[in-house]
Amino acid sequence: MEQETDATQEQIGSATPAELVSLKNLPKQVMKRLRTNSEEFDRVLGGVDPGIVVGSVMLLAGNPGVGKSTLLLQVADSIPGAVYFSAEESLEQIRLRANRLGLSGSNLQISAERKLPNILRALRETKPAFAVIDSVQTIYDETIPGTPGSLVQVRENCWRIQQFAKQEGIAILLVGHVTKEGVIAGPKVLEHLVDVVMHLEGEKQTGLRVLRCDKNRFGSTEEVGIWQLTGTGFETVEDPGTLFASIISEDVPGRALSVTLEGSRAFLVEIQALVTKTSFGYPKRTAQGIDLSRLNILVAVLENRLGLPTSQYDIYVNVVGGFTLRDPGIDLAVAAAIASGVTGKIIPEKTVLVGEVGLLGEVRPAVNQAQRSREVKRLNYQLDTGVKTIKQLPKILR
Repeated sequence: MEQETDATQEQIGSATPAELVSLKNLPKQVMKRLRTNSEEFDRVLGGVDPGIVVGSVMLLAGNPGVGKSTLLLQVADSIPGAVYFSAEESLEQIRLRANRLGLSGSNLQISAERKLPNILRALRETKPAFAVIDSVQTIYDETIPGTPGSLVQVRENCWRIQQFAKQEGIAILLVGHVTKEGVIAGPKVLEHLVDVVMHLEGEKQTGLRVLRCDKNRFGSTEEVGIWQLTGTGFETVEDPGTLFASIISEDVPGRALSVTLEGSRAFLVEIQALVTKTSFGYPKRTAQGIDLSRLNILVAVLENRLGLPTSQYDIYVNVVGGFTLRDPGIDLAVAAAIASGVTGKIIPEKTVLVGEVGLLGEVRPAVNQAQRSREVKRLNYQLDTGVKTIKQLPKILR
């Protein structure tokens, strides 16, 4: 132990001291950003200062078939001199997708290279402003042990890409796989190394796609991008509120409407709850689009504070559109949908419920209530503000 301590002290004694600079004396630098032809994509990356930061490393993840490659091919095509490396698809597959997207006349440079040293050598020689590597789990370096996608390969390759991007000033976007649980495959250090982490979400049936930012060293993580995925690619949704209102179901038990905030925008969402008698001793709870733990809390509040016999029922909750909502302002709508499903009563047409439900059954006003209210009025719906506690919930059921 003493020998290790002496060796450490010797290394410290021979090392060059790190240079320290006073925070107030740091030079002011303006970050250069690349703008794409997609305002939604730029919005997610920058918010008030949109665009891709030069020299940054970004990670985009999403379920198979959600449209990651399609979106990035459109984004890369809009940046002059961009390069697209596809380690998963052949050049012919990319050509077919480009034809479908109307990019057959594009000057975008593409490659099906999978070896990381060859990719970095090509980037150093061509020096593009922006590059896409699809995906980080399929590229490999023969000098690193393990197969493509292994923890060691992914960690070391990402580290080399991050260092290369900073040194050469090239913005690099990595595509990442996800596990069946929906988290990014590979070591957690992968998300720590990159500057930006994004997730692309959506359902194949609706064609709606939402891009969220979970980490952003250069801007806010509050903004989202919303598109409609069509046969010709990603099309910007100019008015999300009107679009979501157009897919609302008929008035039936187990349905409730709310207004959620995503970044600087508010839009209408539909919460559906299916309530059935449980066939086993332990009732089942399933949530799609909201946190399962939050669902369990709301169910417990309904039983304890309102007296609903929720322990006798299996409860399935879904957010229409296939999106994941983290907004506590939809609590009241989730609780109302469950109560509606249990009692068989419906919530009046065009009634919108907004509020955060506490453990004591109180209903607190949601953040930016005024903005939500304006969106409700714009769509000719009615915001119900009469429910102050969960015990008042039955009065709105018919």
